[in-house]
Amino acid sequence: MPTEVMLEIIFGPYDQDTDHPWHRLERGEMKIQEARDAILLLGRDRGSEIDLYEFFGGLSAIANGVVQPMVDCARRLKNEGYRTAIVTNNVAEFSEFWRRSLPLDELFDVVVDSSQVGMRKPNPKIFTHTLESLGDVAPRRAAFLDDFHGNVAAASALGLHGILVEADQTGAIAELERLLGG
Repeated sequence: MPTEVMLEIIFGPYDQDTDHPWHRLERGEMKIQEARDAILLLGRDRGSEIDLYEFFGGLSAIANGVVQPMVDCARRLKNEGYRTAIVTNNVAEFSEFWRRSLPLDELFDVVVDSSQVGMRKPNPKIFTHTLESLGDVAPRRAAFLDDFHGNVAAASALGLHGILVEADQTGAIAELERLLGG
């Protein structure tokens, strides 16, 4: 099965917020076992058995982990007095792991986890919620960095300064520095 088809079965249309099982999982509307079962059925309907657990087991062996330049950038911005937030599409069952992977309190004033707030990127409501949580920051006074173009486009449509983070994060960090006047 082509990789694109497999990813579509597992994650659905990632640039949208739909009723796909993965989207419902990231909004905290279902448990991971329910999503696994539903995704298995979607795969079978397309002629392949795709097991969510096996998929993520394989990914853990190649995962890059924390991106240190971004961590350093977030820490510096917060230390300089900028209000910072992290907005993550996440799964409740993964929460303990990802929260341990970053010094969240050092880096961010606000942590918005999709599975806790019941909305996920690219839904505009999650960006509005985050701006309100930061103290009613106006969208034009906020920057949003993400490694997925659809999320950046959704934030930009609301008036945030969207910055796409590529494999080499230095370009995104430089763009943020320019935006901040540095």
